[in-house]
Amino acid sequence: MKIYTYPDPVLKTLAEPIDNINEDIRNLVDNMIKIMYSTPTGIGLAANQVGELKRLIVFDLNPREEGRNPAALINPNIVIREGEIVREEACLSLIDFSAPITRNAQVKVQGVDRNGNPMDIEAEGLKAVCLQHEIDHLDGTLIIDHISTLKRALYKKRLKKNLKKN
Repeated sequence: MKIYTYPDPVLKTLAEPIDNINEDIRNLVDNMIKIMYSTPTGIGLAANQVGELKRLIVFDLNPREEGRNPAALINPNIVIREGEIVREEACLSLIDFSAPITRNAQVKVQGVDRNGNPMDIEAEGLKAVCLQHEIDHLDGTLIIDHISTLKRALYKKRLKKNLKKN
């Protein structure tokens, strides 16, 4: 399992709802958590980032070994959005890129856990940003879709140049 990077089309594809939480889904959750922890900066990961078009995210705001508390959310849906926050965001699927992104400051997200139990998450600050970022992935939206056309074009040009070098 690998993390797909831009411009792979899987990142722009809408993920499908999960109807049946089975052993394959629970194994996907476990593998996604391992991948997330294997990165130096990852606090969240969406299934389409690992090539699985399923509405599933994992996250942990404290991914260091001694404080880990991973969570998985299946079929997440933002039901309440409030306020506004601008925060510098990066993405495991966007190489060498970060930008200030405007998000809702507080959100309420509903979904189910890896065992099919309903979950309601009320989040603010970094947790709210993380949830919105990962749910955006499930909808085929990347942080570069939130920036100006000029900045996006400059990133694409730089990425193309770097890909030619390799």
